[in-house]
Amino acid sequence: MDKSLHFTFCVITTMLLLRGSTLAGNARNDDAVSKGTDSRGPEEGLPTLTVTTILEDPYVMVRSAELEGYCIDLLKALAAMLHFSYKVKVVGDGQYGAVSSSGNWTGMIGEILRQEADIAVAPLTVTSAREEVVSFTTPFLQTGIGILLRKDTVSQEMSFFHFLAPFSKETWTGLLFAYVLTCFCLFLVARLSPCEWNEPKNEENHFTFLNSLWFGAGALALQGVTPRPKALSVRVIAAVWWLFTIALLAAYIANFTALLSSGSEQLPIQTFEDLVKQRKLEFGTLDGSSTFYFFKNSKNPIHQMIYEYMDKRRDHVLVKTYQEAVQRVLESNYAFIGESISQDLAAARHCDLTRAPEVIGARGFGIATTQASLWTKKLSIAVLKLRESGDLDYLRNKWWETSCLHKSRERWSPLQPQALGGLFLTLAIGLALGVIAAVVELSNKSRHAAGHVKKSCCSVFTEEMCTRLRIKENTRQSQETSGRANA
Repeated sequence: MDKSLHFTFCVITTMLLLRGSTLAGNARNDDAVSKGTDSRGPEEGLPTLTVTTILEDPYVMVRSAELEGYCIDLLKALAAMLHFSYKVKVVGDGQYGAVSSSGNWTGMIGEILRQEADIAVAPLTVTSAREEVVSFTTPFLQTGIGILLRKDTVSQEMSFFHFLAPFSKETWTGLLFAYVLTCFCLFLVARLSPCEWNEPKNEENHFTFLNSLWFGAGALALQGVTPRPKALSVRVIAAVWWLFTIALLAAYIANFTALLSSGSEQLPIQTFEDLVKQRKLEFGTLDGSSTFYFFKNSKNPIHQMIYEYMDKRRDHVLVKTYQEAVQRVLESNYAFIGESISQDLAAARHCDLTRAPEVIGARGFGIATTQASLWTKKLSIAVLKLRESGDLDYLRNKWWETSCLHKSRERWSPLQPQALGGLFLTLAIGLALGVIAAVVELSNKSRHAAGHVKKSCCSVFTEEMCTRLRIKENTRQSQETSGRANA
């Protein structure tokens, strides 16, 4: 009986102990998820640092009851280099650090000042105000202030003569000159060539200058027009002009298609000045962030206009968290002003978002420590070593990886004359060959005619040239002579 009671008591005690350990394990897991704590267990002889941070993707995130992210990987690398253990805690008020109305510091800066944490490893911007109360290490990430936009927020207005945009002004000028020169060469060669105009005194030349202009314009429209060339010299010029127009139209269509396709991808806002001038988008930043105070303290007129706009509408345009800002950009006509490196991450995670090209206020993210801390210099040297070894670049690529299709970021530009240089050279060679062929044809006829009239070839060639180039004067003289004869 005593043995059975003793056995029953042991079984009950064992079950209670197992149940207690299970509940404790569950409580620890729930606490890790809710508070986001992480630690590297203390080792013998190693100092233990309390690290404060803030939950922000991809710097610090809670996954599977553990903390991970860029800052966690950075902290692990620093701990391995400097031989210390650490305990990570998420900042209680969810703030980075600013002076409150009571004059006290909030966020991670406040926890360091109250000695609730030894260091802060987070996307914490190094500013002069924060540097006065805490110390910062060498920045581990360089950033600036940018504008986060939705790609389809505002459609660009197209000018009335948008169809001229594929070519630059210089290119259009060169094309006009090439057209007039080609038509003049057609007109000239058609007069010089005896195969095209055999009897200047008795036949009418169909290639007048106006008809030559019409012929060239018809080729630009890929339409066959009269008159049709008969001489080899005229056909050479016509063929070269047709080749020129085909290549020219292909270049125009391709560049115009690229212009139209890139029109939706062109950012409506390129600079902060563009942001101030437009009226379709609201814009704001994180309330109490270093970005907000940057615009407040800036003497730049554009920056002052941005600050006044945000300050007057602070309840409506300022956001509390970065996630709220991204969601608002996605769902409404809103532009978010913030750290450019965080905006690059948002653009990598959301393919509908993009960052405007202009970045101002170059700054960096540093590790904050207490003033006169012995860890400041050690951490700075360790950060520099990680940068020199390429580990910081590796972490940057690891946590900023994107699933969006990479498209060319090159901006569209009009086609310059240099791009069509070979085409213009081909046309010039063709025109020269046509003129030379016409002169050869006329010289052959002059040589044969010189044998019949017993004159020198040069004199006959000169007379023939003058007759063809001054046909109106000769016709008028012949008409006057025939009129006197009839009288």
